[in-house]
Amino acid sequence: MTAPRSTRQREVIVRVIEDAPGPLSVPELLARAQQDLPGLGVATVYRTLKLLQEQGVVHPVHLDGESRFERAGRGHHHHFACRTCARVFDLHQCPVALPKGTVYPGGFVVEAHEVTLYGLCPECAARPPA
Repeated sequence: MTAPRSTRQREVIVRVIEDAPGPLSVPELLARAQQDLPGLGVATVYRTLKLLQEQGVVHPVHLDGESRFERAGRGHHHHFACRTCARVFDLHQCPVALPKGTVYPGGFVVEAHEVTLYGLCPECAARPPA
């Protein structure tokens, strides 16, 4: 099976995801992509994300019941979610020392882990309290 042809919409969506500091929600992705493609619709974004997931280009990150999307193949990393501005950032340093194969108390054998830290991003933390 040959890969579907590339479209301008797909190129912009992939670029927006690659340039983001962390995984994006569909509304965030749509707003950023519309800066280059004002006529881009949400249905096209959803169709493109489905295709890009099938191709292994992007994968979903589920945070607080919401799916966000980031480029696949980024290696082991975690996320920081700002409670004020709602942006999500990649953390490149793992705050948990639980390598694969670790036996956790009670006999649980660790295969992988995901961590999301919540708080204030540097920009929101620098603002004076309201």
